[in-house]
Amino acid sequence: MSLPVFKAAAVQASPVYLDAKATVEKACDLIKEASGQGARIVAFPEVFVPAYPYWSWIMNPVMGSSFFERLYHNSIDIPGPETKRLCDAAKKNDCFIVIGVNERGPKKLGTIYNTNITINPAGEIIGCHRKLVPTWAEKLVWSGGDGSTLKVHDTDIGIIGTLACGENTNPLARFTLMAQGEQIHIANYIGLPTAPKEYNMAEAIKLRGMTHSFEGKIFTIISCSTVSEEIITEMERFVPEARALLTRKNGAFSGIIGPDGSLMGDGLIDDEGIIYAEIDLNRCIKPKQMHDILGNYNRFDIFDLRVNAKQQQPFKFVEKEIKNGSESYEQDKS
Repeated sequence: MSLPVFKAAAVQASPVYLDAKATVEKACDLIKEASGQGARIVAFPEVFVPAYPYWSWIMNPVMGSSFFERLYHNSIDIPGPETKRLCDAAKKNDCFIVIGVNERGPKKLGTIYNTNITINPAGEIIGCHRKLVPTWAEKLVWSGGDGSTLKVHDTDIGIIGTLACGENTNPLARFTLMAQGEQIHIANYIGLPTAPKEYNMAEAIKLRGMTHSFEGKIFTIISCSTVSEEIITEMERFVPEARALLTRKNGAFSGIIGPDGSLMGDGLIDDEGIIYAEIDLNRCIKPKQMHDILGNYNRFDIFDLRVNAKQQQPFKFVEKEIKNGSESYEQDKS
């Protein structure tokens, strides 16, 4: 039995703030760079296209509403011209891409989702996972996804899954991916120096990745965004204290974690760059002899996780029918 061995890349970078087209072009340049170094999969930060809503953390909701409107206009449709550009880049560079975007809800004017797109080397979108629960101040911006996107993708380099930021703290969401056979997990984040002072964001991100890899005996690719001078200047125009809030150290971490839960090579804190590491799926086998939570180290006669994988709709038509001389109602005609 031959298992894949390949190079992975984790990008740590800032978007071109609130400019979807320019940010996609930056992503394509980074894809070309990583592919040139031999990467078969390139992971990008959470909502890299076109921005993270930092205003929700440092402004009140009324002040931030104009930014929300700007974000909506610069969010993307799936599919759309921005995803086509990314798909073309994946095909041209013969690599998988996992990238976070702000997705406009189809037929839902003003609705935005925090979505991770997975693209294969044929230039096809094979997955769109919407973040299940926006975290804290993010609830002012994004709607939540549903279980229909909590899926893994079986590819020629392994079984790929992804969760955005705080979802990687949810053991049930993580187990749902692992239970589907996940072997390569992409955990993407945003640099968040505005977190409480006692909270070391970089360490927290690393800890979550190590936990997932150690529990599942899988590889975790962590990609995190950085806070650019452009972002700081934009926020500072409205909140003078923004610079102090957004320049705190240890707000971002990117790296690649092995199936033993240890960091492979160096991680990257706060600065832009690309981290590379070799992923050898053969390394996932031996650790399972001790703790295989999908097999010998679980009791499925005791534990029963049920996941509602049905896509949630805002409405359903109900039509009245006549059966045996009496009225009845047949649901779900959407």
